[in-house]
Amino acid sequence: MVKVVFFDWFDTLARFEPPRQELWRQAFLNLNIELPLKAITRGLLAGDRHFFEENTKSPPVKQRSPEEQVEVYLRYPNEMLAAAGVKTSPDILLEVMKIATKRAKEITYVLFDDVLPTLESLKNKNLVMGLLTNAARDALSVQHQLGLGPYISFVVTSEEVGASKPSPPIFLAALERAGVKAAEACHVGDQYDLDVAGARGVGISPILIDRENIYPEVTDCPRI
Repeated sequence: MVKVVFFDWFDTLARFEPPRQELWRQAFLNLNIELPLKAITRGLLAGDRHFFEENTKSPPVKQRSPEEQVEVYLRYPNEMLAAAGVKTSPDILLEVMKIATKRAKEITYVLFDDVLPTLESLKNKNLVMGLLTNAARDALSVQHQLGLGPYISFVVTSEEVGASKPSPPIFLAALERAGVKAAEACHVGDQYDLDVAGARGVGISPILIDRENIYPEVTDCPRI
């Protein structure tokens, strides 16, 4: 019997406003490169996976030299271009990243429209809810402003655990924090490799939330 629901944060409960996909699409368009939104979305997912892996190493990304940080962040536009089958020069790639990074300073977090009604329904079923995320804790500082305070009982981040999804330690830390067995928990997230595989690896039931229909082939777990 499920007693606890873990939620991923970004692209599961919250997104950027304006959306990251649109921010990057406009950055590429500024340099006369048009990419389909699906390629940008796939590139963002791949870039996130790489960033989270790098950020659990020592030192974390933000403590590395500017040159090393640029190398990590360039993975995002590189993956977008690869997903679209487009090639360009390293100089153009760097310029796209500079444009996107500058515009990213203007974005804010907003909840998806379905989040609060869903959390209210789960709360009425007496389910405990927590955040289990690779995002840095400072990125979650807006959760109470967005109205999640009455629903989220605890937060477990890769930053505090020292391991990111899909590694077992972050999921095990969440189970310990919730005080439940793996069979009594489910995890909702938007990335198959990180959320589904990671949760299943320790015996937690995974639910894939696929807002952009990126994983139509997935049938081995519930897909929303």
